[in-house]
Amino acid sequence: MTSAERLAGLCIIALALFYGAHLGETKKNSRKVHKEPDVPFPPARPSTHNLAAICHQGRGRPRYPPSFFPKSGSSHFRRRGHAMNRLESWFRVCCSGHLDEQSSQILCCAQQAWKKALSQFCVEEYSTMTLPYECCENTGEARWSCFDSELPNPNYTSTPGYDAPEIPEEPGFTFDPNTC
Repeated sequence: MTSAERLAGLCIIALALFYGAHLGETKKNSRKVHKEPDVPFPPARPSTHNLAAICHQGRGRPRYPPSFFPKSGSSHFRRRGHAMNRLESWFRVCCSGHLDEQSSQILCCAQQAWKKALSQFCVEEYSTMTLPYECCENTGEARWSCFDSELPNPNYTSTPGYDAPEIPEEPGFTFDPNTC
């Protein structure tokens, strides 16, 4: 066998491997759809209308442990889930009774927790090589108004029959009553 024949044989094998790689796929495999994790986001700004639900229905709202997400991909959903877990943890601080029982102080705490959790979310969004969540591109009140629009759960309604797993308390939040 000459070297030209060997080269031609290698080219034929290479072409067969290249074009044949997709021949074995079935239609079922080629249509495989990856379901995205369901993380209702963004959370609503705490208000007098949803404060009772924030404080009294927290165990009925979803938490997002690492096992909730696929092993690879979905990093933007992971960041959203982490932001929601963080926020729920900080809401517990506000609603725990450690504060003066005045609802205005509890509301102020919940609003501080909401802004701090979403600010941290934006920091995490900008630490990746992907496009950040659109509201993170805004600053000041424009950012908060953006996050408080198109809400999947504006009233912090609990999920019937759901009991949230224990998620460790998130460090990083201290209520400042002087800013109320």
